[in-house]
Amino acid sequence: MLRAQPCDFFRKSSSGVRFFLRPVDTLRPVSLARLMLRLECAKISALLAVSAVPLALAGAIPASASPTPLQLSIASARSQSAMAATRIHLDLSQRRISVIRNGQSIGRWPVAIGDPKTPTPTGVFRVETKLVNPRYESTKSGRVHPVTGPSSPLGHRWIGFLHRGDDQFGIHGTPWPQWVKIRAAVSNGCVRMLNDHVQKLYELVEVGTPVMITR
Repeated sequence: MLRAQPCDFFRKSSSGVRFFLRPVDTLRPVSLARLMLRLECAKISALLAVSAVPLALAGAIPASASPTPLQLSIASARSQSAMAATRIHLDLSQRRISVIRNGQSIGRWPVAIGDPKTPTPTGVFRVETKLVNPRYESTKSGRVHPVTGPSSPLGHRWIGFLHRGDDQFGIHGTPWPQWVKIRAAVSNGCVRMLNDHVQKLYELVEVGTPVMITR
């Protein structure tokens, strides 16, 4: 804020020298040229002060403000809407899995499913876990397989969708692609995919995405 200053007074001495007198200042002699320079500087300072106001106001607003609760709510609603519009569909009769997004089918990849003695469950579930390079543990012996990655019994991606006791059914890769290519029923209930295909599926879904398994 600019404040009004006390009026200035000029007085001329007998020698012709002008004196600059301000009520709050002490008396001091100045030449006319220096007086004009002082007045010009004062004018420039006032202009700079006025110009600095928008800059000060702009500086009061952070360059990268944190998102407001409303913005976070909108982003969350959009994410939930996108999730609701996406689901996994496993057709056991066709032994084929795909992603349905906004009514459009993506993928239609071949799968190997559960053996008749240990069938893949049917119903509507949700993605519970997503793992990269999962580690396989035998449900019979409890032995942990030492290999992880594409050559492990679970491949390099795991999408779990149903817990039953200590075990979980999931969709995963495999080091034995021949069983997937002939769409065999050979697993303990999990869904096997080719490693390239399960990675694409993994990238299309999130935890919470519905999983519909029909026969």
